[in-house]
Amino acid sequence: MTADEPKARTTAGAEVEAAGEMQDYVSMTIGGQLFGVPVLKVQDVLGTQRITRIPLAPPEVAGSLNLRGRIVTAIDVRLRLGLPPRPESETAMSVVIDQGGELYSLLVDSVGEVLSLRVRDFERNPPNLDPRWRDFSEGIHRLKQSLLVVLDVARLLQIGRAEAA
Repeated sequence: MTADEPKARTTAGAEVEAAGEMQDYVSMTIGGQLFGVPVLKVQDVLGTQRITRIPLAPPEVAGSLNLRGRIVTAIDVRLRLGLPPRPESETAMSVVIDQGGELYSLLVDSVGEVLSLRVRDFERNPPNLDPRWRDFSEGIHRLKQSLLVVLDVARLLQIGRAEAA
């Protein structure tokens, strides 16, 4: 591992830099692209869940699920990002996010590891980033083999309000 590569979080803490210089992200793949969410926003990561459709909800609201007695709104991030629907042969994973005291499940294709990335390597959205993704992105991290798009969870969850404005 070189100094320029992201560091996966280790239980022994062997890959530690000075406090405040690193940011941890839960990595996830959606439509073949690597995305990340700040780890402190993530409450849980779940496998396939039974989701109940909500009548008259926008298409990106997949429905709701029951998580230990709490009702959680499930958002299909593929549809929210303007990507084609997930093939029926593929299952989704849920990344449960706490936003303003409410729980939301972000339905993604797969969940990867927690990445510890240098704050100084964070970049604002490049001009060639898909315009729809730019609306839901805080910025990017350029990794050795890919690009990590950091999702702005608050904007991602503003369904109905953003489109009405």
